Amino acid sequence: MLTWLSDWAHLPGVFRLFHWLTFRTLGAAGTGLFLVLFFGPTIISMLRLKQGKGQPIRADGPASHLLTKKGTPTMGGLMILFGLIASSLLWADPESPYVWIVLFVTFGFGAIGFYDDYLKVTKQSHLGFSGRARLAAEYVIAAIACLAMMHVGGPGASSLAVPFVQGYVLDFGWGFLLFGPFVIVAFGNAVNLTDGLDGLAIVPVMIAAATLGMIAYLAGSAFFAHYLLINHVPLAGDLMVVCGALIGAGAGFLWFNAPPAQIFMGDTGSLALGGLLGTMAVAVKHEIVLAVIGGLFVMEAVSVIVQVASFKLTGKRVFRMAPIHHHFEQLGWSEPQIVMRFWIVAFVLAMVGLVTLKLR
Repeated sequence: MLTWLSDWAHLPGVFRLFHWLTFRTLGAAGTGLFLVLFFGPTIISMLRLKQGKGQPIRADGPASHLLTKKGTPTMGGLMILFGLIASSLLWADPESPYVWIVLFVTFGFGAIGFYDDYLKVTKQSHLGFSGRARLAAEYVIAAIACLAMMHVGGPGASSLAVPFVQGYVLDFGWGFLLFGPFVIVAFGNAVNLTDGLDGLAIVPVMIAAATLGMIAYLAGSAFFAHYLLINHVPLAGDLMVVCGALIGAGAGFLWFNAPPAQIFMGDTGSLALGGLLGTMAVAVKHEIVLAVIGGLFVMEAVSVIVQVASFKLTGKRVFRMAPIHHHFEQLGWSEPQIVMRFWIVAFVLAMVGLVTLKLR
């Protein structure tokens, strides 16, 4: 926790830099990148040794995956979480309650994902533990986080800010403990569904994190929040540092996850990162905007819901395979084509999400 160095900001030299969020964000990104790149090979070797056959591949998935991805170790999310949490603790302001709340959800969802990955690897089955039990555990963690946000955020913490409309908020009251956790759990699982191709999930997560980090910086500043007519959330600015740590750790992971992947992030990473993004959006009162910024993840989740509902009701499938990235595989798109094009979609949606800040 280097923020104590800002107490010496009155002295000449580098100490005054630690007072600035932008500097600490860059420091967190650099630290996260270094930690993952430096310790990554060792972690991959350990996971490969422990897992043997690696992540089991879905028998009902694309046939090519049984050849190209078999034997690749999973739980690479441990690398990301290590770099992310260590960097955040080092560079973020410990006096910001939102930093601790976001890291709590990230660690909790990561633990759930780790247990799920562990069961898959030990049983050599793509099925983890009970879906209902998993969702229940996620909801409890998310509800605790939302309760903490209601406590530290005051009366407005239980409200939903409506974009495009100046000053309009919908106060849920205690109903926020249903809405807030729903956003966090839904987004955690949406990112989890997107993680199906090499590099597909991590870059859109980094793009969404950069966008939410900027929003957190603006929302945490009374001046910018007033200028942009968005909800001011005191002490939320340091969430930008957490986003910087995520981007650095994510870039380090991408070094090893780029096709052909040396390791998969698994539920350990995807569930944790999705939970982090969902919690950040709830904290800075941009839940609706999150659906735009993370529209790629929403599209993946909706494709699964539509596919399952259609098959149960009509016996017919809307897509050749769900999630939708597998649909494009069945149409003949190569894996790099799908990944690159989905990255472009994620970038465009993030820009659209930022535009909403001025539409009041």
